[in-house]
Amino acid sequence: MASGFVFVLLSKNVRSSSTLKLAFIYVITFCAAIFGLLGYVYWSTVSYLYEISDRTISAEGDLLTKAYETGGRDGLIAQIDRRASDPYFSDWTYLLADRSFDYVAGNMKSWPAALHASKGWATLAPGVSPAEEARRLPARVKHLLLPDGHHLLLGRDIEELDRFGRSVTIGLASAAVIFLILAVAAGISTSRRSVARIEAINATSREIMRSGLGERIPLRGTGDEWDGLAENLNSMLDRIEELVETNRQVSDNVAHDLRTPLTRMRGRLERACNQQLDLGDYRSLVNDTISDLDEILTTFSSLLRISQIEARDRTAAFRNNDLSEIVREVVELFEPAAEERAVRLKLSANETVPVVGDRDLLFDAISNLLDNAIKHGGDQGEVRIAVGRRADGPVLSISDRGPGIPVEERSHVLRRFYRLERSRNRPGNGLGLSLVTAVVNLHDANIVMADNSPGLRIEVRFPNPQRVSMFDQQEQSWAIGVNRL
Repeated sequence: MASGFVFVLLSKNVRSSSTLKLAFIYVITFCAAIFGLLGYVYWSTVSYLYEISDRTISAEGDLLTKAYETGGRDGLIAQIDRRASDPYFSDWTYLLADRSFDYVAGNMKSWPAALHASKGWATLAPGVSPAEEARRLPARVKHLLLPDGHHLLLGRDIEELDRFGRSVTIGLASAAVIFLILAVAAGISTSRRSVARIEAINATSREIMRSGLGERIPLRGTGDEWDGLAENLNSMLDRIEELVETNRQVSDNVAHDLRTPLTRMRGRLERACNQQLDLGDYRSLVNDTISDLDEILTTFSSLLRISQIEARDRTAAFRNNDLSEIVREVVELFEPAAEERAVRLKLSANETVPVVGDRDLLFDAISNLLDNAIKHGGDQGEVRIAVGRRADGPVLSISDRGPGIPVEERSHVLRRFYRLERSRNRPGNGLGLSLVTAVVNLHDANIVMADNSPGLRIEVRFPNPQRVSMFDQQEQSWAIGVNRL
C-alpha cells in the first residue's frame, strides 16, 4: 500500500533518476547501520539488566545457603518465612520442597512441573504453574539442590524487566521507523528537486532547439549550485548567441563588401567581352580588376588571421618581451606616414615594461592602433603613445586629437566590418580593430576607450606577466625549428 503510494507520488523522471537510486542506496545503508546500532543498544541494555537481576538472585541464594549451613533445615525455613513476610521481598519467589518436590515452605505452593528435571537457571512464563501461582510469573528462578536432598527454588518477578524491555523495544523500533520515513522522504524530496531543476534545463534546451537561442534557464534566486549552473549555462548561451549574431553580421558584411568589387569586375569583363578596346584600355581594365581582387584577398586574409588568433593557435609563440621596445619599433615604422600627414608622434616609453606574448601579433595590433590614430586623428594633429605600469599590469596608451568615437559606438567598432558613417567613404574593410581585439583577448588583456578632449584615448591593459622560463623558451624554439624543418 505504502510502496504503491510512493510509486504514484513519484513521476517517471524521478523514478528513473540516478539521484533517487543513489538516495535509496544511502537510505538502505544508513538504515542498516542505525538498526544495527539500535539493536546493539537494546541487547546490551536488556542483557545488563538481566545480569544485575541474576547477580541479585545469586546473592540471595548464597544468603539462604549460609542460613541452611548455620541453622540446618529449620534455620532455612525460618529465613524463608521472614523473607516471604517482608513487604520489600513481595516480588520474590521462595519454595522449599522435599525429595519428592512436595511443598515444605515458601510463598509458592507447588513445584513447577517444568523444573523437575532441571537445575540451575530458568525463566518461568505464565502457564507453567497452577492458576493461583500465575500472578508471580514471569519470573527468573534458580534451582538449588541442598545436601540433604531438599530442593530450593529461588526467584524474582521479572515482569518489570520485561515491561522495560518492551518499552525499550518499542522506543527503538519507533525511532528506527521514524528515521526510515524521514530518510526516504529526504531522499525523495532531494531527488524530486534535482530532477525538477534538470528537467527545467532540459525543457529550455528543447525550446532552444525548437525556436532558437532566445530562451534562458529560469533562476530560483536560492543562490545554490543549481542557480550557479543555470547562470553559467545562461552566460554560455549569451556567448553562443553573440557569436551566432557576429557570424551572421560577418556573413552579411562580407556579402555587402564583396558585392561592389565583384560587380565592378563583372562590368569590366562584360565591357571587355562586348567592346573592341585597344591594348592600353585592356591593360587598364586588367589592372583595375587585379586591384579589386587584391582588396578581396586582403579581406579574406584578415578574416583568416583573426580566426586563427581567436582559435588560440599562436600561444605556442609566447615569449618574454619588452613592450616599450615593440612600441618604439612600431613608432619608428610609422614616422614617415605621420610626417606625410603632418602628425606629430610623441612617445613616452623610457622604462622596460615586461609582457609575455607573441611579439609579431603585438606588433601588428599596436601598428593597427597607431595607424588608426594617424589616419583619423586629424591633419596637423598630435598622437601620444605611452607605455607604463599599473598595479595590475602593463598599460599601452595611444591618444589622438581627432573627432573621437561616440560612446554608444565604442563597443561596436571592435566588431568585424563595422565602420562609422564618416569612415565608409575611406579605404578599408573594418577589420583592423577586430584584429586588435583578437590579439588583446589572446593575451588576456583589455581595451578601454575614453575621451581625450578632444580626440580618443585607447588603453590596452595587460595582466601582470607570468614569465616564461628559459627551459620553456628553449623547448619552444626547438619545436619551432623542427616545424620549420
